Amino acid sequence: MNNEELQQLVCQLSVESFHKPFAHQAYFNDRLRSTGGRYLLQSHNIEINPKSYEQYGLAEVKGIVLHELCHYHLHIEGKGYKHRDKDFKELLKKVNAPRFCSALQSPKATTQQSRRSYTYICVNCQQLYRRKIKMNIEKYCCSKCLGRLKQLE
Repeated sequence: MNNEELQQLVCQLSVESFHKPFAHQAYFNDRLRSTGGRYLLQSHNIEINPKSYEQYGLAEVKGIVLHELCHYHLHIEGKGYKHRDKDFKELLKKVNAPRFCSALQSPKATTQQSRRSYTYICVNCQQLYRRKIKMNIEKYCCSKCLGRLKQLE
């Protein structure tokens, strides 16, 4: 799917679900990381994360578009367009749009999960310390007995 097809999809869903035209632009934005899409208040454009289409397909993109169109139409009409607003929640239910998109799997998540952890032990009292970040054992000591720390393999 390219930007022209996305624009046609957004216009079509706007007329079918809201009975109102979409008079602005919709396009894919590669820079989006954690969200499926966003509605821009200044320009009234809608940006969609292309990864949501690649990972979940057209049905997911339609849900994201409906969600963003709820923001769009409510903002244009001067009603409550934010997630916490009653108007927004009611319109989501009316057009059967999802409140949240499916979680995107990013390459960062896999590197954080496989991140190494460091274990330190006090030489005197055998107190264990587990850390995500390596620490300087010359600078720090045991919080229990002030003994020296040693890194375990």
